[in-house]
Amino acid sequence: MGNEHEQARERMLRDHLVPRGITNVRVLAAMGAVPRELFVPENLRESAYGDHPLPLGNGQTISQPYVVALTVQEADIGSGDIVLDVGTGSGYEAAVASRIATRVVSIERIAELSERAEAVLRALGYDNIELLVGDGTQGATEHGPYDAIISAAAAERIPTTWTEQLAPHGRIIAPIGGRNGQRLRSVQRDSESSYIETDLGGVRFVPLISDG
Repeated sequence: MGNEHEQARERMLRDHLVPRGITNVRVLAAMGAVPRELFVPENLRESAYGDHPLPLGNGQTISQPYVVALTVQEADIGSGDIVLDVGTGSGYEAAVASRIATRVVSIERIAELSERAEAVLRALGYDNIELLVGDGTQGATEHGPYDAIISAAAAERIPTTWTEQLAPHGRIIAPIGGRNGQRLRSVQRDSESSYIETDLGGVRFVPLISDG
């Protein structure tokens, strides 16, 4: 079965990622290394590498591989970077980012999901990820500033707490909009108070919910 999953990862890279513009070698290496099948419910493991989201329970999903790869690629994560991952979910996106960054801080509202993710990440030996349970809209000031902030849930607008926690020249990659339409946005901090925003295309994510 392990060999089958390795072949499925290779097909994912070849058929779904590279043809659609995922060319960053670090991102491709990370996507090829992280065993996605371990982050999805056991009964869905045969579908782990299909280019579509899968349900996790608790009303949450694991994003399709292409969207994960696009998010990490556009975040332009470097080997010395600290990343804030909003919406841990399965832990898969944090795992991919952790194969590139120095450290990933991942925050999840639902304790049960965070605990499940932690079990998988620890079993894999991914020890540069810190998992927090809390309100993702607030970020995690005590662990920042962040070179990249990535979100797996859609907000109506970029929370000011995120821009305040972003390091100079850092990037936020997040879906913005409501249930009737969302766009994946890149927001780069150009200077102390100047930001450059780019539209990366239409997406569909679960909503980002504030505890406040």
